[in-house]
Amino acid sequence: MAESPEKVALGRRDLLVKLASAVFAGLVAPAIAGEPAPAEAVPRPELPPLPPPRPDEDPLVRMMRDLQRALQKPIEQRRWAMVIDLRKCVGCHACTISCVVENKLPPGVVYRPVLEEEIGIYPYVTRRFIPRPCLQCDRPPCVPVCPVNATWKRSDGIVVIDYDQCIGCRYCITACPYGARTFDFGDRYTEGTPKAQAFLVGEEGAAVHETIPMFEYGQPRPRHAEASPVGNARKCHFCVHRIERGLLPQCVVTCIGRATYFGDANDPESLISELIAQPNVMRLKEELGTEPRVYYLM
Repeated sequence: MAESPEKVALGRRDLLVKLASAVFAGLVAPAIAGEPAPAEAVPRPELPPLPPPRPDEDPLVRMMRDLQRALQKPIEQRRWAMVIDLRKCVGCHACTISCVVENKLPPGVVYRPVLEEEIGIYPYVTRRFIPRPCLQCDRPPCVPVCPVNATWKRSDGIVVIDYDQCIGCRYCITACPYGARTFDFGDRYTEGTPKAQAFLVGEEGAAVHETIPMFEYGQPRPRHAEASPVGNARKCHFCVHRIERGLLPQCVVTCIGRATYFGDANDPESLISELIAQPNVMRLKEELGTEPRVYYLM
């Protein structure tokens, strides 16, 4: 007997509540200090068991299932990839803002801008929105130009930066053909804001929130003075600190139109593998031979 719509809706709500609890647990879980640990060694919160697959399930649920399955494999057998459906992107910039919040990004540092393009001929014109994270190239031009080997590609394909090794030469920023890297000049949102009276939150009170540690690469880094990552190149890393705890990248779960997908492209049963195989898929500047791992559906 088919389940009633009310029962189905209630089941979905309960599942989303459990997933939200797991996500919150992953955000507040203590990060690992010191050198980044292998993915298999990073402790993960206890995630709720996912329900059996069903035709009408939310794609986030399927991607969570794909992610949990991928984490059971050795790290070198994974191939993380992202697909962005440009037909669904409405240019709300929710992914951009959620990335800023997740990674405590200062002014001038952006990991996932949304580019806008006008297409058509007047009066039949429209706009297309193109989210552009780091494309995590298989042949990243930013890696060989680094004079101190501060940026490299992990065995799962994610290109990362060692903030303690980076000397801020910005060669990698120049080498990236996608403009996916920015520089941390140490700016703060509270600079130039007025001093407040005792009953208001002024510059001094608000500045406290900018010193809250960020947890990129699984390491707590309070933002103060000239300490890293101030003076370093910075970029999107597919929220690797979330992936290693069994959570999807923040931009994926925040997308209101379900236009962003993430998963292991080495898994033929994953949603991401199905989308990459579509005939209307494309990648940016493929002629450069960088082999980006971010795909777009047109």
